[in-house]
Amino acid sequence: MNVMRLLYIKVILAVLAVATLHAAIKIEKLFGPETPTGRYKHPAAITELANGDYYLAWYGGDGEYDPGTAVWGSRLAAGKWSKPVKLAQDPFYSVGNPVIWQAPDGSVWLWYVIRPGATWSTSRIAMKISKDGAKTWSDASVLSFKEGTMVRGKPIVLANGDYLLPVWKETGADTEVVGADTASYFLRYDPRAKKWSESSRIHARLGALQPAVVQIDKNNLIAFCRRGGGYGPQTEGYIVRSESHDGGATWSPGAETAFPNPNAAIDLLKLANGHVLLVYNDNMHDRTPLTVAISTDNGKTFLTRMNIATGDHDYAYPYAIQARDGKIHIVFTSDKRSIVNQAIFGESDIQ
Repeated sequence: MNVMRLLYIKVILAVLAVATLHAAIKIEKLFGPETPTGRYKHPAAITELANGDYYLAWYGGDGEYDPGTAVWGSRLAAGKWSKPVKLAQDPFYSVGNPVIWQAPDGSVWLWYVIRPGATWSTSRIAMKISKDGAKTWSDASVLSFKEGTMVRGKPIVLANGDYLLPVWKETGADTEVVGADTASYFLRYDPRAKKWSESSRIHARLGALQPAVVQIDKNNLIAFCRRGGGYGPQTEGYIVRSESHDGGATWSPGAETAFPNPNAAIDLLKLANGHVLLVYNDNMHDRTPLTVAISTDNGKTFLTRMNIATGDHDYAYPYAIQARDGKIHIVFTSDKRSIVNQAIFGESDIQ
């Protein structure tokens, strides 16, 4: 009896320790079905502006493939999120997948996808720029006219000052299957010459899409990609990894990692101290839990892992940034793509 009682106490203490650790992670619902931008809210992106405000953008409407979708935005200033405003909408086609980001020169970029056909494989990438801190926006411009090109992940600033924007070319005419020849790559922008160029492609066994990238040093970068294929139950299907050793110009073939991937978006973030953070769904079949893993050896191993959202829900399309105060912000959607959530925590809360 004493042994069983001691074991019971140890279990309770372990549960309390996990609860205490989770309590340090603040998760907040930002916008839900009641927000008048349509029930559908998926995916979302966030950036910290130079004045300390945060700006959130998401794809809203009645559904993923319904007409009339738009890109919406809201600003967090003085502790309150503003009423959402429409940032982009096409009079003829669906739009989605916004990426919002403030560049070192203060310009705020908004990239998004225009889908003229029935599937995402018909998409092109459009963009707008704001010169006044995301208060007003330029007219839309087409970044990529190539059919099937899409954007979802945040760019990074390379060691030489160029911007590297993760993109991919999606294939397939089935809304429930991503073609195996879907490939990731990067669009590189030289802010001095104001010119774009393309990297080589990342191919993988099931396809590689929605890349997320970090630069380890001047020449070496790593990218993790979502797998392609279908959405049904699988016994295999893993996050894809690729490396560049020439500053992001050419990339190795995509290799499957040990991280499961239920055909769902992931994100990768290099922290100020050089550690690399990965956020993903640690599940082969479902978009739950939402897990954070941290590498202290330049992305070789991720020994520290923790679930930050669990349960019978869908936690999808995580998008991670680190604020100037060191806090990590992850926005993600849930409840059948109807709620935008935000998790805020420090790296030490995971470790």
